[in-house]
Amino acid sequence: MMRRLLIGLTFLLTAFPALAFNPDEVLADPALEGRARALSGQLRCMVCQNQSIDDSNAELARDLRLLVRERLTNGDSDEQVIDYVVSRYGEFVLLRPRLRGETLLLWGAPIVLFLAGATSMVLFVRKRSGKPTGTPLSEAEKAELERALKDD
Repeated sequence: MMRRLLIGLTFLLTAFPALAFNPDEVLADPALEGRARALSGQLRCMVCQNQSIDDSNAELARDLRLLVRERLTNGDSDEQVIDYVVSRYGEFVLLRPRLRGETLLLWGAPIVLFLAGATSMVLFVRKRSGKPTGTPLSEAEKAELERALKDD
């Protein structure tokens, strides 16, 4: 039993996810490679959409990783690389869109929706509080209740 448990734990601990980038994509300069990995973590895979290009195995993600590395080796700054990719694919390619006029609704919508929901709940509770629910008892119902209470 203990042997099976150890074997199972060994398999679990050694089954780390494989990195999506290929060894042939790695730059020789460690500083440049670090910048490329940081930028790749900020860009969305347009095929997978919920993964960064650093985590994706899609062919488009590989092309974008190579593009980022090419731009960095050509001397572009991190901001220039991001701007170039955004100019080709739009703001959607960023996992964290920048705060701009076009994305203000995207950033503000959760706050506005939360405030609208909270306000409507407060108004609903205030409107309902203090008001009796149901209809008052008729004279016949009152008499029947009196009889039932006297019988006990």
